[in-house]
Amino acid sequence: MKRMAAVAAFLLLISGIGLSQNSSYRVVFDLTSRDSLDQKAVMRLVREITTANPEAELEVVMYGKGYELVLPEKTTVPMELNNALKNPKVSFRVCRMALKNNKVDPSALANGVQTVPDGVYEIISKQHEGWGYIKVAH
Repeated sequence: MKRMAAVAAFLLLISGIGLSQNSSYRVVFDLTSRDSLDQKAVMRLVREITTANPEAELEVVMYGKGYELVLPEKTTVPMELNNALKNPKVSFRVCRMALKNNKVDPSALANGVQTVPDGVYEIISKQHEGWGYIKVAH
């Protein structure tokens, strides 16, 4: 009986390992701050993750003042942003409500940046689809 329990536990462990190796790597980042340290932190995470796992899908969602990351005249990480925007597995999405509240025209955003109607809803939707969630803070 103990042997059967041990075999069953081993099979469950092996099947769990197989599932984790086949699962996708998808993360949504929540950026609400204009802080330069937060901008650097999210870009460092994007770079490190895409270097370690080129198939990872990453999305940076910005609302509040987080949109300044993708404003060419305000970003503190222009080279890192331009490099990340070239990666088809990385997307940057800005909340249209935040832009409206801050009187920023979407055309001012860096090329390749997209907008979404509601940044919070975008994050919740990604979580419902099984994406991991990271709140960007330093």
